[in-house]
Amino acid sequence: MAINDPENREEEEEAAAAEDEDTGAQVAPIVRLEAVEVINGEENEDAILDLKSKLYRFDKDGNQWKERGAGTVKLLKHKETGKVRLVMRQSKTLKICANHLVLPTTSVQEHAGNDKSCVWHAADFSDGELKDELFCIRFGSVDNCKKFMETVEEVAESQQPEKEENKDASNAAGLLENLTVKDKTEEGKEVKEASADAPKKEEKEPEKAAESEEKKEEASPASST
Repeated sequence: MAINDPENREEEEEAAAAEDEDTGAQVAPIVRLEAVEVINGEENEDAILDLKSKLYRFDKDGNQWKERGAGTVKLLKHKETGKVRLVMRQSKTLKICANHLVLPTTSVQEHAGNDKSCVWHAADFSDGELKDELFCIRFGSVDNCKKFMETVEEVAESQQPEKEENKDASNAAGLLENLTVKDKTEEGKEVKEASADAPKKEEKEPEKAAESEEKKEEASPASST
C-alpha cells in the first residue's frame, strides 16, 4: 500500500496556493468595444403611456385572431407637432408589431367577453406599408385595460382640429351671412324707393293729360272758324 510523503504533499499545497494567488497583473483585451448609441426613432417623443401587453391582429383570410407579439405598448407624443402615435415592440427582439397615429376617428372598444382586452381599427405601418388592421390587445389587469382605453380616448379628442381653425371658419360664415343680409337690405331699400317714386310718376301723368286736353280745346275753335 502506497504511503504519501508528507514533504511532497506540502510542496503540492504550496504550488496550488501560488497558482491561486492574485499577482495583480492586468491583461489587455484583444478587441476594445466602444459604447454605441442606439437610435430607435423615439428621441423626439415623450411617452405618455407605457404598459406591458400582448397584441393580436385579425386575419381576414383565415377569419381568426393571430398573435403579433408580447411586449410594451406605448403612446408617444411628438415634442414639436404634438401628434401621438401608438407603438408596440416585442419584448425580446424589439421588433415593431404596431405603429400607427392616434387620429380623431380612433375608437377603442372593450372586447366582448373579456374585460382585460379591447379592440380598434387603425391604418398600421409596422410592416413598412399602410394597412387597415383590426387589433386586439390584452393586458394583465382590468385597470391597465381601462387606463389604455381612457388614454387613447383622451388623445383622440385632443387631436381634433384646432379652435382657431374653427374660429376662422365661423368668422367666414359670419361674413357671408352679413353679406347676404346686406344684399337683402339693399334689395329691400331699392324696392321701397321704387314704391315711393311710383305715386310721383302717377301724379305727373294726370298733369300731362290735362295739358294735352287744354291744347286740344284751344285748337278746336280755330279749326271751326
